[in-house]
Amino acid sequence: MTRRLRRLVLAGLVLFIAAAGLLVLAGLRDRVADADLIIVPGNTVAADGTPSPRLRARLDAALTLYRAHHAPLIFVSGGIGKEGFDEALSMSAYLVKNGVPSSAVIRDNQGIDTMATARNAAAFIRVHRLNSALLATQYFHVARLKLALQRNGVAVAGSLHANDFELRDLYSIPREVIGYAWYLATAG
Repeated sequence: MTRRLRRLVLAGLVLFIAAAGLLVLAGLRDRVADADLIIVPGNTVAADGTPSPRLRARLDAALTLYRAHHAPLIFVSGGIGKEGFDEALSMSAYLVKNGVPSSAVIRDNQGIDTMATARNAAAFIRVHRLNSALLATQYFHVARLKLALQRNGVAVAGSLHANDFELRDLYSIPREVIGYAWYLATAG
């Protein structure tokens, strides 16, 4: 490997690590404000149909915001996962079981990925003449979800990251760097 190529590879690696650090810092910096609804993107549902620990952590963050009266509605979005369960239905059931009236939970079972969730939430916000949203997701996912929503015309008032840290984050953080860069280059 030539000296110039090594420098280029090293510069790329440093840039990637810096981007990962910025995404993590942005996601850990919670900004709680009042909004019209809380958006919770889907994630894995356990074999028994209940939210996985990671998804439950997102829902618990949404519950914290809802119980503090930061928003009157919770928009849960997910598709049918490989486990065969409707993520939005599982999320809704969890929220209702934890005291949220079913009338305050909006289910989007077409949120098969972050961009679909953003498009569907934006459509709901427009139809119902709402103005702003709060995000409840993992810290490493906040920046990409916020970007996707903003590209779809949603004013993001703030976010609260899920209180969930696991070894899998070592995979998820680099994945988010790539996902964020892709969204910057292609979305909107």
